[in-house]
Amino acid sequence: MTFKKWMVTTSLVSSVLLLNACGQTSEEEPSPDETAQEEVNQNEESQTTEEPDDEDQIENDEDSNGSNASDNEDGEPSDSVDNGRPQLDLEEDVLEPASFSVLVNKQYSLPEDYVPDNLVTVEVPTVLPNPEIKQMRQVAADALKEMFDTAETSGIILHARSGYRSYQTQVQLFNNYVDNHGEEAANKYSARPGESEHQTGLVMDVTSESVGLQLTEEFGNTEEGTWVRDNAHEFGFIIRYLKGKEDITGYVFEPWHIRYLGPELATDVYESGLSYEEYLIDRGINIEI
Repeated sequence: MTFKKWMVTTSLVSSVLLLNACGQTSEEEPSPDETAQEEVNQNEESQTTEEPDDEDQIENDEDSNGSNASDNEDGEPSDSVDNGRPQLDLEEDVLEPASFSVLVNKQYSLPEDYVPDNLVTVEVPTVLPNPEIKQMRQVAADALKEMFDTAETSGIILHARSGYRSYQTQVQLFNNYVDNHGEEAANKYSARPGESEHQTGLVMDVTSESVGLQLTEEFGNTEEGTWVRDNAHEFGFIIRYLKGKEDITGYVFEPWHIRYLGPELATDVYESGLSYEEYLIDRGINIEI
């Protein structure tokens, strides 16, 4: 399945910066200050305590195949390599919603009806009560638990704050931000529906008690944030929105937002020092930025 280009109409009215996990701005614009961040986290908590309106949207699609031509039967990337690097195909990997290497950003959005296969509740410490956002795809949830357990052996205690979000949930979040701050601000700090990586089921926002279990750039300066930065790739995750890459990714630096790609691909991306968009271009994948 290929992506559909999707744009939100200009009649959307702006939303309270909810998870701040999908915000965007140019590098020159400042991130929200501590007061704004507190507002974000308070609204995130109040919004996500409600059950999803449509429970069918978070059920596993038993007829969906979570792997693609370059994945094995468990959904993990195969051992195929291209000049010593994980094999990637534009249609079968980068543009396929169910692929672990799918690209989701402002240029490449997920279909409205896409619900990932094999969503499960994560078995790690969580922050918010909403059952929807405690979910990830099985392989990503297993990798997250392994990462959290390994971190704990080094005295690093992590918490999961927000994972899977359905298309419908993202509609609500974006609209709330538009209502409260205007569409221009919404486009800087919140993802339009379909453009959020959270819909893939391959993302978790992680935090720690050292930052009050909030989502804040300061997490990147903590012992916990540094450990995640240096070790997440070994478990298949990358920090998706890097500092200094805002104009490329379309999002502010988010040291808390980790995206599952599988250990082999995540390590290759991490070692490149590039954003995922830059990495794909470097690999010869013809994508727009």
